[in-house]
Amino acid sequence: MEAKRAAETRMQMAQVVTPGHANMYGKAFGGAILSMIDLVAYTVASRFAGNVCVTASFDRVDFHEPIEIGDVVVLTGFVSYAGRTSVEVTVEVEAEDVLTGARRHTNTARVTMVAIKDGKPTPVPKLVCESHEEKVRFLEGLRRRKTRAQRESERQAFHRELERLDDAELDRLLTEEGG
Repeated sequence: MEAKRAAETRMQMAQVVTPGHANMYGKAFGGAILSMIDLVAYTVASRFAGNVCVTASFDRVDFHEPIEIGDVVVLTGFVSYAGRTSVEVTVEVEAEDVLTGARRHTNTARVTMVAIKDGKPTPVPKLVCESHEEKVRFLEGLRRRKTRAQRESERQAFHRELERLDDAELDRLLTEEGG
């Protein structure tokens, strides 16, 4: 499998925010933006992997500013980290006012996608990082992957610990924790 350069994974998608994308406050519904992010992540990861990719997880997604109806959402995606069968895609989201051309950053998301072939995870190419920024992004992605694995291990251990407690012990913990 041939390695691929990080710089070659960048792509952009633009979408006009219509009333069909609106929440009850007349702003872009967060779920509509998440759907756009997922579509960009799928496209970037699948092109990189040369296979269909499925969403494994979304890293934290903060909504910094509301996106107005009529704005153009510009999503820029690129591979920031590649493991054995998974690909982390960073998606940067900007809202553009069509009348002024002014853009503002609204979101950054990292989506982990897994390459699938014949219903099973399949290897992805090695990601070649050439620039300083690409190397930093890769190492940050590796750290996020390790942190997620550690956090999941801790969550499972905590769950097993809680499952062993009786209701009186759980009630005591709830009281102590303010629940």
